[in-house]
Amino acid sequence: MIFVEQALQTLVAGLSVGCIYGLLCVGLALIFGIMRVINFAQGDLMMVGMYVAIFVASFVLPPAVFGVATPFIAALLVVPVMFIFGYLLSWVLISRTAGLKAASLTEGDAHQAQLILSLGLALILQNGAHILLGSSPAAMISPLSSSAWEVPLLIDDFSAIFFNKARTVNAVICVVISVVLFWFIQKTRIGKSLRAAASNSEAAIYMGINVSKAHNIAFALGTAIAGIAGGLLVIYYPVQPHVGVDFVIIMYAGVVLGGMGSIVGAFWGGMTIGLVQQLSTLFVPIQLQNTAIFVVFLFVLLIKPEGFFGRTVERA
Repeated sequence: MIFVEQALQTLVAGLSVGCIYGLLCVGLALIFGIMRVINFAQGDLMMVGMYVAIFVASFVLPPAVFGVATPFIAALLVVPVMFIFGYLLSWVLISRTAGLKAASLTEGDAHQAQLILSLGLALILQNGAHILLGSSPAAMISPLSSSAWEVPLLIDDFSAIFFNKARTVNAVICVVISVVLFWFIQKTRIGKSLRAAASNSEAAIYMGINVSKAHNIAFALGTAIAGIAGGLLVIYYPVQPHVGVDFVIIMYAGVVLGGMGSIVGAFWGGMTIGLVQQLSTLFVPIQLQNTAIFVVFLFVLLIKPEGFFGRTVERA
């Protein structure tokens, strides 16, 4: 009975963590699916979003007015800041190695340039944050992080599972954002132009679509998603300048697991990694969490090399 209770509690934790991972993977999948850009700075853009959320919650939103909702509102306000930041990054830097300006390069040369550029950007963001903000961990304190909803089990009179309030609200927000983003990409005029630019840039130009602008918007959206995911994560996970390194490998694993370029697949890939990471603690020491992730990762790819959703879905 105790094991069943522990398993259910761990499953709840895995779902909440998986939703955050899923949203992070969606942002990365959006950038790769539309721009074909290998962005190793995505974790550090998440880190910037975490610091921006702390700043907004500390100096912009009065806690006396917004109460326990302050951290979540701060995370939402990260979106316009990170969108503008991402758009400028793409316009000034990323576009030099992607899209039309990289048309003269072979695919291999373009990816090499993107890799070096994104790694350089990651180092600049990490060390810039280290110089400006120091290396001490920071967090956005919320009363909801230390409280939970109790749901009794029918096993006996004493068994129950607990839903951490902050993580549960975060999970709901992540799912809503992912659904809204998928609707935006599929149904809106801008979303259709993004998919056209992803499918065939040359044909999109002949149809009157500004491909360069579409790529900048895609990178800005991916950056904004990383930012809001970071803003939600910092409510219960401390931030320091190098925290992005801990997450960028998870993001890429989730994107590959779900199917390269698929937004839906990326979310489920991130969700799978969160579940495996948490459920593995029932059987192996916590130090082997990441090992369990990549064992499952390799097993899935052996069975289905194209990932969960493979090539049968839209690229973006």
